Amino acid sequence: MVEEPHLSLSELFMRFSPIAVVLALALATVSSVGESQKPDDQINPRSMALLKQGQAALAAGHPDQAEDLIETALAVDPRNRAAYVTLGRASQQQGLPGKAIRYYKDALDLEPNDVTALSAEGDALVQRGAVDRARANLARIRTLCKAECAPATTLAAAIQKGPPPAVQTAQANTVVPPKGDEAKTTKP
Repeated sequence: MVEEPHLSLSELFMRFSPIAVVLALALATVSSVGESQKPDDQINPRSMALLKQGQAALAAGHPDQAEDLIETALAVDPRNRAAYVTLGRASQQQGLPGKAIRYYKDALDLEPNDVTALSAEGDALVQRGAVDRARANLARIRTLCKAECAPATTLAAAIQKGPPPAVQTAQANTVVPPKGDEAKTTKP
């Protein structure tokens, strides 16, 4: 019978230490990643407090002050979707629907199914004259709500009302250049 050689403790350690080191590093990396990320619904309380102050300033008719407060809220926590929506509303109050649409898109990048952001974006789209795109938002909201909901009702009313008269007039006066052979001019 042949005896198997027994490994000493130091030989075992040398044989398995590279594997143990790799496993320890992997475990440390995985656990640190889990600790550093917060769920999206846990927004920094300071950011939420700044948002509330900004909303109060907006309600009081001070959109510039509101923007400053809300931008600070986003600097504290850039995952604050409600801050993007409120910035969009402030932009709309200032007559800047294009800027508002950009803020609503930022909110929708964080949560594509946010019916409040979809409704607000649809309203800004109507202000810009993009009624068909607003209708697409309304259809999506109705799909998400599965029943009539406030964001759908609000957007449907905005679509029904239509774009402001200045936008309608500008669209009616837009000259579309001719295509193909009609575009060629002949010299007299």
